[in-house]
Amino acid sequence: MTGVLVPDAPGAPGARVDVLNTLFHSDQGGHEQVVLCQDRASGLKAVIAIHSTALGPALGGTRFYPYANEEAAVADALNLARGMSYKNAMAGLDHGGGKAVIIGDPELIKTEELLLAYGRFVASLGGRYVTACDVGTYVADMDAVARECAWTTGRSPENGGAGDSSVLTAFGVYQGMRASAQHLWGDPALRGRKVGVAGVGKVGHHLVGHLLAEGADVVVTDVREDSVRRVTGSHPGRVTAVGDTETLIRTEGLDIYAPCALGGALNDASVPALTAKVVCGAANNQLAHPGVEKDLADRGILYAPDYVVNAGGVIQVADELHGFDFGRCEKKAAKIFDTTLAIFARAKEDGIPPAAAADRIAEQRMAAARSRSH
Repeated sequence: MTGVLVPDAPGAPGARVDVLNTLFHSDQGGHEQVVLCQDRASGLKAVIAIHSTALGPALGGTRFYPYANEEAAVADALNLARGMSYKNAMAGLDHGGGKAVIIGDPELIKTEELLLAYGRFVASLGGRYVTACDVGTYVADMDAVARECAWTTGRSPENGGAGDSSVLTAFGVYQGMRASAQHLWGDPALRGRKVGVAGVGKVGHHLVGHLLAEGADVVVTDVREDSVRRVTGSHPGRVTAVGDTETLIRTEGLDIYAPCALGGALNDASVPALTAKVVCGAANNQLAHPGVEKDLADRGILYAPDYVVNAGGVIQVADELHGFDFGRCEKKAAKIFDTTLAIFARAKEDGIPPAAAADRIAEQRMAAARSRSH
């Protein structure tokens, strides 16, 4: 979305955030419901934010992160839930937007008891919110949550789920890149294009596979050295690793920049330094603040809205509720190519950046659903 509350970098907003003012009085508010959850026996502290159920039950993942403070956690939940409303609307899903965050370091406090307690809180909402994986939570965690809550997706195939949603997330981002190439260069092929991928963890390493299969020249970076080693080891001699994101975005001859880690990657420092002509990545909330989308447009950089191109994962987990079929999901995720092209066309027609065009289309779908329900 063009107007964001805080960067999608959990813990980054160290300052206190007036979350009640945001919720009730700001343009970024308007959420239907926010639930604060606590189970002292297990140490659970969580926030569940439901932004909209206009299109159907709210759907969004559970983030497990050591936030700087509780206000930052609530602010992140509000921001991410709002983003899910837009993402689900643009993906053509009959779901509204919601998100949950569990406060704490998952390496230190994540236990089965805590996950079961969390599942009970989600279940208490009676299906208004459907949860899945996000940063800090995995398929095995959703299997545990599902023991207490029927409205859980992202489970393992052994437990009736679809498994790792990052596979189709990467596929959707790849389709967004192809659409960007078609719009900018008149050809969707990525062969010979230099693509920089920042973050090669859950989604990024699958994206690298798609790019290499098409013959792209891939440059990567990640704060975790083991993630870089995994990618370079899987594709010996075919991937170039650089030290950090700042080096990556300044790489000479870069055609496409793909932020695939945490958000806020497009900011006042990074945008002027970008050498790429296209930004298309998997990270949520890439625009650090309102106005960045215009800065990109002013520099002639084509931005593929993050919540549009990274919707493959939510398409997958939504399908799980109806009996998962990978082929059916892949076909839906492939439509991200057409959706992205339509956004670029709308942006050109309305004389606005692509991020604003995507917002308009999503808002129109949600408004139409609300008008039908009244």
